[in-house]
Amino acid sequence: MGLKTFWDTNVFIYLIEEHPIFLPRVLARYERHLADGDILVTSTLTLGELLVLPLRHGNRKLVEQYVELLTVGERFQLTVFDRIAAEHYAKIRASTSVPQPDAIQLACSAAAKATTFITNDQRLWDLKVAGIDTICGL
Repeated sequence: MGLKTFWDTNVFIYLIEEHPIFLPRVLARYERHLADGDILVTSTLTLGELLVLPLRHGNRKLVEQYVELLTVGERFQLTVFDRIAAEHYAKIRASTSVPQPDAIQLACSAAAKATTFITNDQRLWDLKVAGIDTICGL
């Protein structure tokens, strides 16, 4: 079995909205994860973040696409912000200037024991977070 890998919100946006620059990278990484037997993880915060704009614009089809992608089948595991994640969150916020939503994502990743955190947010790439071996871009 492969590793646990956490996908940040922006990776899903590139996938569903078929971003012309990033979609090929997302698909290549997804295929690599499948081939390696990786477990793909994201948080319920990701789902919430993904639904904001489609709901604001009344785009029910996009809402359904996001919900289906993250909750149907076994493609992704959803992790929640629980007590263990809260402890990771407190350590991250106490030792860095990472904004709250990013700290929650990182904390959920660490709590889920995901060794890799994939994001296109370059501000996070150089961070050292206990429980996460690698924070990187696509």
